[in-house]
Amino acid sequence: MKVYQIDGVTPVIDPTAYVHPTAVLIGDVIIGPRCYVGPAACLRGDFGRLILKEGANIQDTCVMHGFPNSDTVVEEDGHIGHGAVLHGCTVKKNALVGMNAVVMDGAVVGESAIVAAMAFVKAKFEVPDRTLVAGSPARIIRELSDKEIEWKSQGTAQYQDLAVRSLSTMKEVDALTSVEPDRKRLVIDENVKPLYQMKEEN
Repeated sequence: MKVYQIDGVTPVIDPTAYVHPTAVLIGDVIIGPRCYVGPAACLRGDFGRLILKEGANIQDTCVMHGFPNSDTVVEEDGHIGHGAVLHGCTVKKNALVGMNAVVMDGAVVGESAIVAAMAFVKAKFEVPDRTLVAGSPARIIRELSDKEIEWKSQGTAQYQDLAVRSLSTMKEVDALTSVEPDRKRLVIDENVKPLYQMKEEN
């Protein structure tokens, strides 16, 4: 990974967290236990403080940043999908921000809430606990079911496991030039499925 000090402030990474080698961390960044930071994520703490609390994940190509003297926070078990942008906001415990969503300054994503993919959460908007918001600008769609929150928690647990797997087995190698006979498949919990598939089965 690329880790940079600025103005004498150095990023902090808990030893149980996994940060991909292509991620960039600058300045006032604090990554807590059991977190996962994906490939090409950029956490730029050169104005405000960026905090990932225990068990949170911020996936590939995500961006975290904020205005001077602000905190951008993902609380325990927060789940930030591919390509999302967090700027000076707070994502509460067990909440999910979907792929390519944007959450702006002063916004708060409530506990166990979900921000849909591609949503734009405007500045100072408050997403209530256990609700789904979607659209641009984001609006409240409905309350989430216990099943949906359970689905979200299962997905986050997979990323916590991925942090462990990555710390113990990921390494840089040269690609093979052909597919080997009886190529091994990754064995992942088959109970973790896309939300649409879970709904179709119920």
